[in-house]
Amino acid sequence: MKPAARESLTTYFNAIPKIGYEGPDSDNPFALRWYNPDEVIMGKKMRDHLRFAVCYWHTFRGQALDIFGPGTLNRPWEDGSNSVDMAVKRTEVVFDFISRLGLDFYCFHDRDVAPEGGSVAQTNENLWAVAKRLKELQKATGIKLLWGTANMFSHPRFSQGASTSPNADVFAYCANSVKEMLDVSKFLGGENYVFWGGREGYNTLLNTDMGRESDHMAAFFHMANDYAKKIGFKGQFLIEPKAFEPTKHQYDFDSATVLGFLRKYGLEKVFKLNIEQNHALLAGHDFCHELEVCRANGVLGSVDANRGDAMNGWDTDQFPNDFKECAQALLIVLKAGGFGTGGLNFDAKVRRDSYDVEDMFHGHICGIDAWARGLRIAAKIKADGKIDAFIKDRYSSYGKGIGKVIESGKADLESLQQYILKKGEAQPNPSARQEFLENLFNSYC
Repeated sequence: MKPAARESLTTYFNAIPKIGYEGPDSDNPFALRWYNPDEVIMGKKMRDHLRFAVCYWHTFRGQALDIFGPGTLNRPWEDGSNSVDMAVKRTEVVFDFISRLGLDFYCFHDRDVAPEGGSVAQTNENLWAVAKRLKELQKATGIKLLWGTANMFSHPRFSQGASTSPNADVFAYCANSVKEMLDVSKFLGGENYVFWGGREGYNTLLNTDMGRESDHMAAFFHMANDYAKKIGFKGQFLIEPKAFEPTKHQYDFDSATVLGFLRKYGLEKVFKLNIEQNHALLAGHDFCHELEVCRANGVLGSVDANRGDAMNGWDTDQFPNDFKECAQALLIVLKAGGFGTGGLNFDAKVRRDSYDVEDMFHGHICGIDAWARGLRIAAKIKADGKIDAFIKDRYSSYGKGIGKVIESGKADLESLQQYILKKGEAQPNPSARQEFLENLFNSYC
C-alpha cells in the first residue's frame, strides 16, 4: 500500500496539475483516460498488471544532444555540475515526478544516479552516498526499484567491450561495478537486475576471438549469479537483447540468440529476458514476436516500453502510442501469467525539440494510457476466448489420430511413412483466415 499523500518534495513541477484518472471522455491533457490504477481487471488491479516504471537515464539525465548539436532540454533543477551534491538533489526531483504521475517503480544504472570519482573506491563511495538518499525517498513515497544495472558501455574504457573486452583489467572493473550494483539493488529492495551488453559484441573478426569473448561473458554471468546467492539477493536476473548499435554484431542480438547462449553455458535457469519494443524492430522482428519467443520458452521477464521509427532504422526510443500493439503484447503477457517481478519500464525520451518540463509528463501520460487501453482490450479478447478457440481448432489434427501419436513421442519416420502411404495424400489445409482474425481483433478496440 502506498503511503498517505504528502507535501511535494520540490517546487519544479508546481505548474503541473495533479495527474489522475478522468476517463476516456476527458479533454484534460494532464489527465489519464484509460489508466485507473486501482480498477480491477481480470482479478487484479491495473497497477499490478502493468507495474509501470520511470527510467532514470532518459527522463532525468538525457540532454537531447545528437551528433549534430548539443542538448536542448530545459531542466531548471540542474546546476551544470556532475557532483554528488547535484546527484542527491536530483533524487528528490525524480521521486516528485514519479509521485505526481502516480506510478510505483523506477529503474537506474549506477552512473545515472552517481558520478564517477577520482578512483574506483571513490566511485563506489559516491554510489552509496546517493543510494542512502534513494532508500529514504523510497520509504517516504512507497516507490520501489523495479531493477538496477551497471553502465558498462558509456566510458571509453568500455570501447572494446565490458566482460568481453580483450583487456582483463576492464573485466575486473566490470566485476566491481556489478558487485556494487548488486549490493545497492539488494539494499534498495530491487525486484530484478538487468544486464544490457551495449558493447558486448564486435565490429570485425580481423581482431576478434568470438569464442573466447563468449566464454568470458558466460564466466562473468556465473560470477554475478554466485555473488547474488552469497549476499541473498533474490531479484530476478534479466538480459536485454539488442541487434546492433553500438556494435555491428551484438552477442545478444535477439531473444532466440540469447536463449542459445544461455543454454550453451548452463545459465537458462538463472536468467529471464527484458524485451525492448524498439530493439525488436532493430533485429528485424516485431515486438510481439520477441515476447512470444520468451513466453514459449518460459523466460518472459520484463519490458522496456518504447517505440522506434521504421523510417529511421535506429534506436529512437520514442514513447509508445500504439494501443493495438500494446493490446497484442499484453495478450502474450496474460498468457504467460503476467509479469511476475517484471513490469513496463518507460525507456523512452522526449524529442529534441520538446524542451519543457511539461513535455516529460505528456510523454509518460501517452505511454501509460496506450498500455492501459491495451490492457482493457487484451482482457476483453482473453475473456471472450474466440481467438484462442480459433488457434486451438487450427491445431486440432494433433488432438487425435496420427497427430496425437506424433505429440506423444511414439511416432518415427518409418511409422509415419506407412501412415501416409496408406492414406495416399495429406488432408487439405483449411484456410488460416488471417484477414478474419485481424478484423476480429479490431472489433475489440
